[in-house]
Amino acid sequence: MVSNIYTVAMNGIDGCLVHVEADMSQGLPSFDMVGVLASEVREARERVRSALKNSGFPLPIGRITINISPANIRKQGNHFDLPIAIAILTAMGIVPKENVDNIIFAGELGLNGCLKRVNGVLCFSATAKEHEIDYVVVPKENELESQMIEGVSGYSFQTLQEVVEWLQCGKKEKKEYECHNYELEEENTLDFSDINGQEMVKRATEVAAAGMHNILYVGPPGSGKTMMAKRLQTILPPLTLEESIEISKIYSICGLLDETKGLVRERPFRSPHHTITPTALTGGGRVAKPGEISLANGGVLFLDELPEFQKTTLEILRQPLEDKYILISRLQGSYKYPSNCLMACAMNPCKCGFYPDRNKCNCSSTQVEQYLGHISQPLLDRIDISIEVPRLTYEEFVGNRNNETSKDIRKRVVKAIEIQKKRYQKEGILFNSQLSASQIKIYCNLGQQEKRLVQGFFEKNNLSARAYHKVLKVARTIADLDGKENISVVHLSEAFCYRGLDKKIWGA
Repeated sequence: MVSNIYTVAMNGIDGCLVHVEADMSQGLPSFDMVGVLASEVREARERVRSALKNSGFPLPIGRITINISPANIRKQGNHFDLPIAIAILTAMGIVPKENVDNIIFAGELGLNGCLKRVNGVLCFSATAKEHEIDYVVVPKENELESQMIEGVSGYSFQTLQEVVEWLQCGKKEKKEYECHNYELEEENTLDFSDINGQEMVKRATEVAAAGMHNILYVGPPGSGKTMMAKRLQTILPPLTLEESIEISKIYSICGLLDETKGLVRERPFRSPHHTITPTALTGGGRVAKPGEISLANGGVLFLDELPEFQKTTLEILRQPLEDKYILISRLQGSYKYPSNCLMACAMNPCKCGFYPDRNKCNCSSTQVEQYLGHISQPLLDRIDISIEVPRLTYEEFVGNRNNETSKDIRKRVVKAIEIQKKRYQKEGILFNSQLSASQIKIYCNLGQQEKRLVQGFFEKNNLSARAYHKVLKVARTIADLDGKENISVVHLSEAFCYRGLDKKIWGA
Protein backbone atom coordinates (compact mmCIF):
# COMPACT_ATOMS: atom_id res chain seq x y z
CA MET A 1 0.00 0.00 0.00
CA VAL A 2 1.26 3.48 -0.90
CA SER A 3 0.42 6.57 1.15
CA ASN A 4 0.84 10.28 0.40
CA ILE A 5 1.35 12.96 3.08
CA TYR A 6 1.82 16.73 2.69
CA THR A 7 4.62 18.73 4.26
CA VAL A 8 6.71 21.77 3.27
CA ALA A 9 10.29 22.38 2.10
CA MET A 10 11.66 25.87 2.64
CA ASN A 11 13.04 28.06 -0.16
CA GLY A 12 14.06 31.42 1.26
CA ILE A 13 11.10 32.63 3.32
CA ASP A 14 8.64 30.85 1.05
CA GLY A 15 7.50 27.29 1.37
CA CYS A 16 7.21 24.66 -1.36
CA LEU A 17 4.58 21.97 -0.94
CA VAL A 18 6.16 18.51 -1.01
CA HIS A 19 4.77 14.97 -0.88
CA VAL A 20 6.03 12.29 1.49
CA GLU A 21 5.20 8.92 -0.05
CA ALA A 22 5.59 5.62 1.78
CA ASP A 23 5.52 2.15 0.24
CA MET A 24 5.40 -1.11 2.22
CA SER A 25 6.34 -4.29 0.37
CA GLN A 26 7.66 -7.77 1.00
CA GLY A 27 11.38 -8.43 0.85
CA LEU A 28 14.52 -8.20 2.92
CA PRO A 29 14.12 -5.75 5.83
CA SER A 30 15.20 -2.25 4.75
CA PHE A 31 14.31 1.41 5.25
CA ASP A 32 15.26 3.50 2.22
CA MET A 33 14.73 7.24 1.75
CA VAL A 34 15.14 9.08 -1.56
CA GLY A 35 14.64 12.62 -2.85
CA VAL A 36 17.72 14.94 -2.52
CA LEU A 37 17.84 14.95 1.28
CA ALA A 38 20.10 16.85 3.67
CA SER A 39 21.85 14.88 6.42
CA GLU A 40 19.32 15.85 9.12
CA VAL A 41 16.50 14.52 6.92
CA ARG A 42 18.32 11.22 6.26
CA GLU A 43 18.85 10.84 10.03
CA ALA A 44 15.06 10.96 10.45
CA ARG A 45 15.05 7.26 9.54
CA GLU A 46 16.48 6.25 12.93
CA ARG A 47 14.39 8.73 14.91
CA VAL A 48 11.17 7.60 13.20
CA ARG A 49 11.96 3.90 13.68
CA SER A 50 12.51 4.34 17.44
CA ALA A 51 9.58 6.75 17.87
CA LEU A 52 7.18 4.35 16.20
CA LYS A 53 8.38 1.39 18.30
CA ASN A 54 8.17 3.32 21.58
CA SER A 55 4.73 4.66 20.68
CA GLY A 56 3.36 1.15 20.23
CA PHE A 57 3.62 0.91 16.44
CA PRO A 58 6.54 -1.44 15.66
CA LEU A 59 7.54 -1.61 12.01
CA PRO A 60 6.66 -4.82 10.19
CA ILE A 61 9.41 -6.94 8.70
CA GLY A 62 9.75 -5.97 5.08
CA ARG A 63 10.90 -3.29 2.68
CA ILE A 64 10.00 0.35 3.44
CA THR A 65 10.61 3.02 0.82
CA ILE A 66 10.13 6.72 1.53
CA ASN A 67 10.09 9.18 -1.38
CA ILE A 68 10.00 12.93 -0.73
CA SER A 69 9.08 14.70 -3.95
CA PRO A 70 9.60 16.75 -6.05
CA ALA A 71 13.07 15.27 -6.35
CA ASN A 72 14.68 18.41 -7.80
CA ILE A 73 14.22 20.41 -4.56
CA ARG A 74 16.66 19.93 -1.71
CA LYS A 75 14.91 19.08 1.57
CA GLN A 76 16.50 20.24 4.79
CA GLY A 77 15.35 20.75 8.35
CA ASN A 78 14.16 18.61 11.24
CA HIS A 79 10.42 18.89 10.55
CA PHE A 80 10.20 15.86 8.19
CA ASP A 81 10.09 13.32 11.05
CA LEU A 82 6.35 13.56 11.72
CA PRO A 83 5.18 13.41 8.07
CA ILE A 84 7.44 10.38 7.46
CA ALA A 85 6.00 8.62 10.52
CA ILE A 86 2.39 9.39 9.50
CA ALA A 87 3.09 8.24 5.93
CA ILE A 88 4.37 4.89 7.26
CA LEU A 89 1.39 4.46 9.62
CA THR A 90 -1.00 5.26 6.77
CA ALA A 91 0.72 2.71 4.52
CA MET A 92 0.42 0.15 7.37
CA GLY A 93 -3.33 0.84 7.57
CA ILE A 94 -3.21 2.14 11.15
CA VAL A 95 -4.27 5.62 10.05
CA PRO A 96 -7.17 5.81 7.55
CA LYS A 97 -5.93 7.13 4.22
CA GLU A 98 -8.90 9.48 3.76
CA ASN A 99 -8.20 11.16 7.12
CA VAL A 100 -4.77 12.53 6.15
CA ASP A 101 -5.95 14.49 3.14
CA ASN A 102 -5.98 18.28 3.35
CA ILE A 103 -3.38 18.35 6.18
CA ILE A 104 0.23 19.53 6.33
CA PHE A 105 2.35 17.77 8.95
CA ALA A 106 5.56 19.12 10.50
CA GLY A 107 7.49 18.16 13.62
CA GLU A 108 10.62 16.56 15.00
CA LEU A 109 10.27 13.25 16.84
CA GLY A 110 12.09 12.24 19.97
CA LEU A 111 13.05 8.59 20.39
CA ASN A 112 10.19 8.19 22.89
CA GLY A 113 7.64 9.55 20.40
CA CYS A 114 7.37 13.08 21.77
CA LEU A 115 7.05 16.01 19.36
CA LYS A 116 9.68 18.73 19.51
CA ARG A 117 9.57 22.36 18.36
CA VAL A 118 10.61 23.14 14.78
CA ASN A 119 11.39 26.36 12.90
CA GLY A 120 9.36 27.85 10.07
CA VAL A 121 5.84 26.86 11.15
CA LEU A 122 4.42 30.26 10.18
CA CYS A 123 5.73 29.66 6.64
CA PHE A 124 4.10 26.21 6.65
CA SER A 125 0.72 27.79 7.48
CA ALA A 126 1.20 30.40 4.75
CA THR A 127 1.97 27.59 2.25
CA ALA A 128 -1.15 25.73 3.39
CA LYS A 129 -3.30 28.78 2.64
CA GLU A 130 -1.63 29.24 -0.75
CA HIS A 131 -2.52 25.66 -1.72
CA GLU A 132 -5.99 25.77 -0.10
CA ILE A 133 -5.08 23.23 2.57
CA ASP A 134 -7.17 23.71 5.70
CA TYR A 135 -5.12 22.08 8.48
CA VAL A 136 -1.59 22.13 9.87
CA VAL A 137 -0.41 19.65 12.51
CA VAL A 138 2.61 20.74 14.57
CA PRO A 139 4.27 20.20 17.97
CA LYS A 140 2.62 21.78 21.03
CA GLU A 141 5.38 24.40 21.33
CA ASN A 142 4.44 25.74 17.87
CA GLU A 143 0.72 25.99 18.65
CA LEU A 144 0.29 29.78 18.62
CA GLU A 145 2.50 30.21 15.57
CA SER A 146 0.42 27.72 13.56
CA GLN A 147 -2.78 29.73 14.11
CA MET A 148 -1.60 33.09 12.77
CA ILE A 149 -2.79 32.66 9.17
CA GLU A 150 -6.44 33.27 8.43
CA GLY A 151 -8.17 30.28 6.85
CA VAL A 152 -5.76 27.68 8.25
CA SER A 153 -6.53 25.71 11.41
CA GLY A 154 -3.45 24.80 13.44
CA TYR A 155 -3.61 21.68 15.62
CA SER A 156 -0.79 20.91 18.05
CA PHE A 157 0.11 17.74 19.92
CA GLN A 158 2.74 16.60 22.40
CA THR A 159 3.27 13.04 21.18
CA LEU A 160 2.97 10.93 18.06
CA GLN A 161 0.38 8.79 19.86
CA GLU A 162 -1.92 11.83 20.26
CA VAL A 163 -1.63 12.66 16.54
CA VAL A 164 -2.55 9.08 15.57
CA GLU A 165 -5.57 9.03 17.91
CA TRP A 166 -6.78 12.34 16.44
CA LEU A 167 -6.41 11.04 12.88
CA GLN A 168 -8.14 7.75 13.70
CA CYS A 169 -11.05 9.68 15.18
CA GLY A 170 -11.48 11.52 11.88
CA LYS A 171 -13.12 14.60 13.43
CA LYS A 172 -11.37 17.68 12.09
CA GLU A 173 -13.21 20.87 13.00
CA LYS A 174 -12.20 24.23 11.56
CA LYS A 175 -10.95 26.59 14.25
CA GLU A 176 -12.14 30.16 14.38
CA TYR A 177 -9.49 32.63 13.26
CA GLU A 178 -8.45 34.81 16.21
CA CYS A 179 -5.31 36.57 14.99
CA HIS A 180 -7.15 39.89 14.79
CA ASN A 181 -7.52 39.79 18.59
CA TYR A 182 -3.76 40.12 19.04
CA GLU A 183 -2.41 43.62 19.53
CA LEU A 184 0.54 44.27 17.23
CA GLU A 185 1.99 47.19 19.17
CA GLU A 186 4.34 46.64 22.09
CA GLU A 187 5.12 49.24 24.71
CA ASN A 188 8.55 50.79 24.16
CA THR A 189 10.50 52.29 27.05
CA LEU A 190 12.63 54.52 24.78
CA ASP A 191 11.27 57.96 23.87
CA PHE A 192 12.44 61.10 22.08
CA SER A 193 11.44 63.14 25.11
CA ASP A 194 14.62 61.80 26.77
CA ILE A 195 16.77 63.81 24.33
CA ASN A 196 17.51 67.47 25.12
CA GLY A 197 18.59 69.79 22.32
CA GLN A 198 19.66 68.45 18.91
CA GLU A 199 16.54 69.87 17.26
CA MET A 200 17.97 69.70 13.73
CA VAL A 201 19.05 66.10 14.25
CA LYS A 202 15.58 65.23 15.50
CA ARG A 203 14.11 66.87 12.40
CA ALA A 204 16.40 64.85 10.12
CA THR A 205 15.40 61.67 11.97
CA GLU A 206 11.73 62.51 11.51
CA VAL A 207 12.27 63.02 7.77
CA ALA A 208 14.11 59.69 7.58
CA ALA A 209 11.23 57.87 9.29
CA ALA A 210 8.56 59.59 7.18
CA GLY A 211 10.08 58.38 3.90
CA MET A 212 12.07 55.33 5.11
CA HIS A 213 15.30 57.07 4.09
CA ASN A 214 18.70 55.73 5.15
CA ILE A 215 20.41 58.12 7.57
CA LEU A 216 23.98 58.70 8.79
CA TYR A 217 24.82 60.45 12.09
CA VAL A 218 28.31 61.94 12.35
CA GLY A 219 29.61 63.54 15.53
CA PRO A 220 32.01 63.34 18.47
CA PRO A 221 31.68 60.71 21.21
CA GLY A 222 28.82 61.30 23.63
CA SER A 223 26.87 63.67 21.40
CA GLY A 224 23.79 61.40 21.27
CA LYS A 225 24.14 59.56 17.95
CA THR A 226 23.32 56.11 19.31
CA MET A 227 20.62 57.49 21.59
CA MET A 228 18.93 59.11 18.60
CA ALA A 229 19.19 56.03 16.38
CA LYS A 230 17.73 53.70 19.02
CA ARG A 231 14.64 55.89 19.23
CA LEU A 232 14.11 55.91 15.48
CA GLN A 233 12.08 52.73 15.81
CA THR A 234 9.60 54.48 18.15
CA ILE A 235 8.44 56.99 15.52
CA LEU A 236 7.96 54.52 12.68
CA PRO A 237 4.30 53.68 11.96
CA PRO A 238 2.77 50.66 13.72
CA LEU A 239 3.02 47.34 11.91
CA THR A 240 0.12 46.20 9.79
CA LEU A 241 -0.90 42.55 10.09
CA GLU A 242 0.53 41.79 6.63
CA GLU A 243 3.89 43.35 7.54
CA SER A 244 3.93 41.51 10.86
CA ILE A 245 3.35 38.15 9.14
CA GLU A 246 6.14 38.77 6.60
CA ILE A 247 8.61 39.76 9.33
CA SER A 248 7.49 36.88 11.54
CA LYS A 249 8.15 34.37 8.74
CA ILE A 250 11.81 35.44 8.70
CA TYR A 251 12.10 35.14 12.48
CA SER A 252 10.30 31.78 12.40
CA ILE A 253 12.83 30.35 9.94
CA CYS A 254 15.69 31.49 12.19
CA GLY A 255 14.05 30.13 15.34
CA LEU A 256 13.84 33.61 16.86
CA LEU A 257 10.06 33.92 17.07
CA ASP A 258 8.70 34.17 20.61
CA GLU A 259 6.40 31.17 21.01
CA THR A 260 4.27 33.06 23.57
CA LYS A 261 3.37 35.80 21.05
CA GLY A 262 3.06 34.03 17.70
CA LEU A 263 3.95 37.15 15.72
CA VAL A 264 6.53 39.92 15.81
CA ARG A 265 4.55 42.76 17.40
CA GLU A 266 6.81 45.75 16.74
CA ARG A 267 9.18 46.88 14.01
CA PRO A 268 12.57 45.16 14.31
CA PHE A 269 15.65 47.00 15.51
CA ARG A 270 18.88 45.14 14.74
CA SER A 271 22.24 46.45 15.87
CA PRO A 272 25.05 44.02 14.93
CA HIS A 273 28.57 44.51 16.32
CA HIS A 274 31.20 45.82 13.92
CA THR A 275 33.04 42.47 14.02
CA ILE A 276 30.16 40.80 12.14
CA THR A 277 31.06 38.76 9.05
CA PRO A 278 29.60 39.48 5.60
CA THR A 279 27.64 36.22 5.70
CA ALA A 280 26.07 37.00 9.08
CA LEU A 281 25.11 40.49 7.88
CA THR A 282 23.57 39.61 4.53
CA GLY A 283 22.69 35.93 4.96
CA GLY A 284 23.90 32.69 3.46
CA GLY A 285 26.22 30.11 4.93
CA ARG A 286 26.53 26.39 4.23
CA VAL A 287 22.84 26.08 5.09
CA ALA A 288 21.39 29.34 3.77
CA LYS A 289 19.72 31.50 6.41
CA PRO A 290 18.63 35.16 6.55
CA GLY A 291 21.20 37.68 7.79
CA GLU A 292 20.86 40.78 9.93
CA ILE A 293 19.70 42.93 7.00
CA SER A 294 16.76 40.55 6.48
CA LEU A 295 16.01 40.30 10.20
CA ALA A 296 15.70 44.11 10.10
CA ASN A 297 13.16 43.94 7.25
CA GLY A 298 10.37 46.44 7.90
CA GLY A 299 12.36 48.06 10.69
CA VAL A 300 15.78 49.56 11.42
CA LEU A 301 19.27 48.18 10.79
CA PHE A 302 21.63 50.21 12.99
CA LEU A 303 25.35 50.11 12.22
CA ASP A 304 27.20 51.84 15.06
CA GLU A 305 30.85 52.86 14.60
CA LEU A 306 30.44 52.48 10.83
CA PRO A 307 34.14 52.81 9.81
CA GLU A 308 35.05 49.99 12.22
CA PHE A 309 33.20 47.47 10.06
CA GLN A 310 35.28 45.60 7.51
CA LYS A 311 35.17 47.42 4.20
CA THR A 312 34.16 44.25 2.34
CA THR A 313 31.29 43.81 4.79
CA LEU A 314 29.99 47.31 4.11
CA GLU A 315 30.35 47.10 0.34
CA ILE A 316 28.24 43.96 0.20
CA LEU A 317 25.31 46.05 1.48
CA ARG A 318 25.15 48.23 -1.61
CA GLN A 319 22.95 46.02 -3.77
CA PRO A 320 20.52 44.87 -1.01
CA LEU A 321 19.96 48.49 0.03
CA GLU A 322 19.16 49.41 -3.55
CA ASP A 323 17.05 46.38 -4.54
CA LYS A 324 15.35 45.85 -1.14
CA TYR A 325 16.07 42.13 -1.36
CA ILE A 326 19.11 39.88 -1.43
CA LEU A 327 19.55 36.84 -3.66
CA ILE A 328 21.88 34.16 -2.33
CA SER A 329 23.00 31.53 -4.83
CA ARG A 330 24.36 28.18 -3.70
CA LEU A 331 25.01 24.87 -5.41
CA GLN A 332 21.71 23.51 -4.06
CA GLY A 333 19.70 26.50 -5.34
CA SER A 334 18.99 30.22 -4.96
CA TYR A 335 17.35 31.82 -1.94
CA LYS A 336 15.66 35.22 -1.96
CA TYR A 337 15.35 37.15 1.30
CA PRO A 338 13.76 40.60 1.76
CA SER A 339 15.95 43.49 2.96
CA ASN A 340 13.49 46.38 2.89
CA CYS A 341 14.77 48.16 5.99
CA LEU A 342 15.77 51.65 7.06
CA MET A 343 19.54 51.70 7.60
CA ALA A 344 20.76 54.06 10.32
CA CYS A 345 24.52 54.53 10.77
CA ALA A 346 26.57 56.36 13.36
CA MET A 347 30.25 57.25 13.25
CA ASN A 348 32.92 59.51 14.66
CA PRO A 349 34.60 61.86 12.18
CA CYS A 350 38.03 60.37 13.04
CA LYS A 351 39.66 57.71 15.19
CA CYS A 352 39.70 59.88 18.31
CA GLY A 353 36.32 61.36 17.43
CA PHE A 354 36.96 65.13 17.50
CA TYR A 355 37.94 66.06 13.93
CA PRO A 356 37.86 68.83 12.63
CA ASP A 357 38.33 70.45 16.08
CA ARG A 358 42.13 70.65 16.13
CA ASN A 359 42.08 71.78 19.76
CA LYS A 360 41.03 68.26 20.71
CA CYS A 361 41.84 66.09 17.66
CA ASN A 362 45.39 64.72 17.55
CA CYS A 363 44.91 62.61 14.42
CA SER A 364 47.13 63.37 11.43
CA SER A 365 45.57 64.13 8.06
CA THR A 366 46.68 60.71 6.84
CA GLN A 367 45.00 58.99 9.80
CA VAL A 368 41.78 60.91 9.22
CA GLU A 369 41.77 60.03 5.52
CA GLN A 370 42.49 56.40 6.28
CA TYR A 371 39.67 56.26 8.85
CA LEU A 372 37.12 57.92 6.56
CA GLY A 373 38.34 55.83 3.61
CA HIS A 374 36.52 52.83 5.04
CA ILE A 375 33.31 54.47 3.77
CA SER A 376 33.22 54.50 -0.03
CA GLN A 377 31.42 57.09 -2.11
CA PRO A 378 29.07 54.48 -3.68
CA LEU A 379 27.94 53.50 -0.17
CA LEU A 380 27.47 57.17 0.79
CA ASP A 381 25.32 57.62 -2.31
CA ARG A 382 22.93 55.05 -0.89
CA ILE A 383 22.50 57.07 2.29
CA ASP A 384 19.78 59.67 1.75
CA ILE A 385 20.42 61.84 4.80
CA SER A 386 23.75 62.73 6.43
CA ILE A 387 23.51 64.88 9.55
CA GLU A 388 26.13 66.26 11.91
CA VAL A 389 25.46 65.70 15.61
CA PRO A 390 27.26 68.46 17.55
CA ARG A 391 28.35 68.15 21.17
CA LEU A 392 25.79 69.61 23.58
CA THR A 393 26.55 72.52 25.87
CA TYR A 394 25.99 72.09 29.60
CA GLU A 395 22.86 74.27 29.50
CA GLU A 396 21.38 72.17 26.67
CA PHE A 397 22.23 68.94 28.44
CA VAL A 398 20.75 69.68 31.88
CA GLY A 399 18.02 72.10 30.83
CA ASN A 400 14.46 71.16 31.70
CA ARG A 401 12.65 71.33 28.39
CA ASN A 402 9.23 70.30 27.25
CA ASN A 403 10.61 67.90 24.64
CA GLU A 404 8.35 66.33 22.04
CA THR A 405 7.51 62.72 22.71
CA SER A 406 7.87 59.91 20.19
CA LYS A 407 4.08 59.74 20.08
CA ASP A 408 3.86 63.38 18.91
CA ILE A 409 6.48 62.88 16.21
CA ARG A 410 4.94 59.61 15.08
CA LYS A 411 1.61 61.34 14.38
CA ARG A 412 3.30 63.56 11.78
CA VAL A 413 5.23 60.61 10.35
CA VAL A 414 2.09 58.47 10.01
CA LYS A 415 0.24 61.35 8.33
CA ALA A 416 3.05 61.75 5.77
CA ILE A 417 3.15 58.00 5.12
CA GLU A 418 -0.61 57.90 4.56
CA ILE A 419 -0.15 60.58 1.89
CA GLN A 420 2.50 58.40 0.21
CA LYS A 421 0.38 55.24 0.37
CA LYS A 422 -2.52 57.06 -1.29
CA ARG A 423 -0.27 58.57 -3.96
CA TYR A 424 1.50 55.30 -4.83
CA GLN A 425 -1.42 52.88 -4.48
CA LYS A 426 -1.19 52.01 -8.19
CA GLU A 427 2.63 51.92 -8.28
CA GLY A 428 3.25 48.95 -6.00
CA ILE A 429 5.40 50.97 -3.56
CA LEU A 430 4.73 52.56 -0.18
CA PHE A 431 7.46 55.14 0.50
CA ASN A 432 9.24 57.96 -1.29
CA SER A 433 12.57 56.18 -0.83
CA GLN A 434 11.33 53.42 -3.16
CA LEU A 435 10.72 55.71 -6.14
CA SER A 436 12.39 54.61 -9.37
CA ALA A 437 14.00 57.03 -11.83
CA SER A 438 10.90 57.05 -14.06
CA GLN A 439 8.59 57.57 -11.07
CA ILE A 440 10.71 60.49 -9.83
CA LYS A 441 9.94 62.33 -13.07
CA ILE A 442 6.24 61.97 -12.36
CA TYR A 443 6.02 62.57 -8.62
CA CYS A 444 8.96 64.94 -8.06
CA ASN A 445 8.12 67.45 -10.76
CA LEU A 446 9.84 70.83 -10.22
CA GLY A 447 9.01 74.39 -11.24
CA GLN A 448 11.47 76.66 -13.07
CA GLN A 449 12.81 78.25 -9.88
CA GLU A 450 13.29 74.86 -8.24
CA LYS A 451 15.04 73.49 -11.34
CA ARG A 452 17.56 76.35 -11.31
CA LEU A 453 18.26 75.75 -7.63
CA VAL A 454 18.82 72.02 -8.18
CA GLN A 455 21.03 72.65 -11.21
CA GLY A 456 23.27 74.99 -9.24
CA PHE A 457 23.61 72.52 -6.36
CA PHE A 458 24.22 69.61 -8.75
CA GLU A 459 27.04 71.41 -10.59
CA LYS A 460 28.63 72.87 -7.44
CA ASN A 461 28.74 69.56 -5.57
CA ASN A 462 29.37 67.29 -8.55
CA LEU A 463 26.55 64.94 -7.59
CA SER A 464 26.15 61.46 -9.02
CA ALA A 465 22.85 60.56 -10.65
CA ARG A 466 21.97 58.43 -7.63
CA ALA A 467 22.73 61.26 -5.18
CA TYR A 468 20.65 63.64 -7.30
CA HIS A 469 17.67 61.30 -7.10
CA LYS A 470 18.16 60.92 -3.34
CA VAL A 471 17.89 64.70 -2.91
CA LEU A 472 14.61 64.77 -4.82
CA LYS A 473 13.18 61.86 -2.82
CA VAL A 474 14.05 63.53 0.49
CA ALA A 475 12.54 66.82 -0.74
CA ARG A 476 9.36 64.92 -1.67
CA THR A 477 9.18 63.55 1.90
CA ILE A 478 9.73 67.00 3.43
CA ALA A 479 6.90 68.35 1.27
CA ASP A 480 4.66 65.53 2.48
CA LEU A 481 5.46 66.36 6.10
CA ASP A 482 4.54 69.95 5.26
CA GLY A 483 1.30 68.77 3.66
CA LYS A 484 2.20 70.30 0.29
CA GLU A 485 1.40 68.78 -3.08
CA ASN A 486 4.38 70.33 -4.91
CA ILE A 487 8.07 70.49 -3.96
CA SER A 488 9.15 74.07 -3.30
CA VAL A 489 12.49 75.86 -2.84
CA VAL A 490 12.13 75.55 0.95
CA HIS A 491 11.83 71.76 0.74
CA LEU A 492 14.78 71.47 -1.65
CA SER A 493 16.94 73.73 0.53
CA GLU A 494 16.37 71.50 3.55
CA ALA A 495 17.09 68.39 1.47
CA PHE A 496 20.39 69.98 0.30
CA CYS A 497 21.39 70.50 3.94
CA TYR A 498 21.25 66.74 4.41
CA ARG A 499 23.83 66.24 1.63
CA GLY A 500 26.34 68.92 2.68
CA LEU A 501 28.14 66.74 5.20
CA ASP A 502 29.70 64.65 2.41
CA LYS A 503 31.56 67.71 1.22
CA LYS A 504 32.61 68.84 4.68
CA ILE A 505 33.87 65.52 6.03
CA TRP A 506 34.94 63.56 2.94
CA GLY A 507 35.68 66.53 0.69
CA ALA A 508 33.64 64.93 -2.09
